[in-house]
Parts: sequence; structure tokens; C-alpha cells
Amino acid sequence: MPSSTFRAELTKIRTLRSTVVTLALVPLISVGLGVVSFTSVRIALERGLPVVRPDFEPVTDGLVTVLYGQLALVAFGVLTICGEHGSGLLRLSLSATPNRRTFYVGKIIACAAVALTLSYATVFATFLTAHWALGAYGPSFSSEGALRVLLGTPLYLTGLCLFALGVATVLRHTALALTVMLSFVFVVSPVANLVPGLKEVAHYFPDQAGTSIMKVGQQADPVVGPWTGLLVLAAWTACALLAGCWTLSRRDA
Repeated sequence: MPSSTFRAELTKIRTLRSTVVTLALVPLISVGLGVVSFTSVRIALERGLPVVRPDFEPVTDGLVTVLYGQLALVAFGVLTICGEHGSGLLRLSLSATPNRRTFYVGKIIACAAVALTLSYATVFATFLTAHWALGAYGPSFSSEGALRVLLGTPLYLTGLCLFALGVATVLRHTALALTVMLSFVFVVSPVANLVPGLKEVAHYFPDQAGTSIMKVGQQADPVVGPWTGLLVLAAWTACALLAGCWTLSRRDA
């Protein structure tokens, strides 16, 4: 893949207002909600109020607001490709890079680089926010599983972002892709986890398998291990991106 293709994709991400705003929302939501949420939890714990889950884990729960910030990262993955479909920019991009596979690989790498960098910054900022806001109840870098969670959570966020990119490439419509992704992550997956017949299968859904990397102590997933969960997410993501590449290669721009 020519470096010019990668640079062109980074330029588009940097200059499109929709992607810039969406990316800015990731740390704003994660850290902003964290300040309010973690402060409330600390007050509840200090007063002995029965509003905090009994299996409270500082490391895992100290990053819970990142799961709301991932909403914006999913939207970024969708907009990375659908934004070009909607604006007609895709035709211009393909005229500059006629090989559609090369074009798509460049887009994937650019999206992954931006998502991974932002995810690491957001995760560490949220972790430090939890350490400060939770006080004596907060996580520290020496806490059990902290290193694994800090290193692995950004990989999960990036994987889900790329999964959204693959789904969006197949569907080609921003609203439809966002509806499918958000419905799956925030409705279908949680509901399936409550249905006896589907509960065992739900552990292998991309979002649930991926978040196993964030869970320590009593909240650890009894079915899918942390690194196994990331491999499951990687398999889902690879399938989505391959489907996206196949679709892009055979459909008109």
C-alpha cells in the first residue's frame, strides 16, 4: 500500500468536521461522565449507601464510562466510509486510488491508527479520573489486573470501531449502519445475555467478548477469558472487514 493512500485517509479524517467532532466526543463522554459518576460512587461508599453493586471492582468500574464513549468511536468507524458515500467523495477517492483493495486497506489502517491512539489516551485519562474521583476506593496502577485492563481496553475499542467500519461498508448508509451497530451493542447483546437459551452464546458476541479484557476479580467472565475475548472480537472484525472489502470491490461507488 502506498504511503500516499494512508496520508490521504488521515487528511480526510482530520479535515471532515463530522469525524473530528465525533472523535472529540470519545474522551469528553468518557472523562466527563466519569467525574460525575465516580464522585457519586465515592460519596455513596463513604456513606454506606446500598446503591453500589456488591461486586464493585475499582479497575473495571473505574473504566465503565468508556463504554459510553465507545458510542462515538462506533460512529467514527461508520462515518469513515459512509461519510464518503453520502458526500460523493468516494468517487473522487477511487479516481485517485483506482485499486479498491488498496484504497480500503489504507482506510482501515488510518482508522485503526486514529482509533487506537485516541483510545489509549481516553482510557488512561479515564483511569486517572477514577483514581482521583473515587479517592481511597479508586484504582491504582498496582491494582490487580490494572496493567492488562489498561493495555487491552484500547484494543477492544479499536476492534469494535473497525467492526463498525466493516458493517458500514457493507450497508453503505450512515443511519442504517448506526442503527444496526447501536441496536446490537446496546439492545440485542444485553437482552440476549438475560435469555437462558442465548446467554451462553452471547458471551461470544463481539462486544461482550471484547469487554472481557476489562473485567477483573468477581466481575471476570467465567466463559471467555480476557485475551480469548479479544481474539473472538478480532475474528468478528476480520469477517466484517473482509465482507466490506468484497462489497466495495463489486458495487458501484
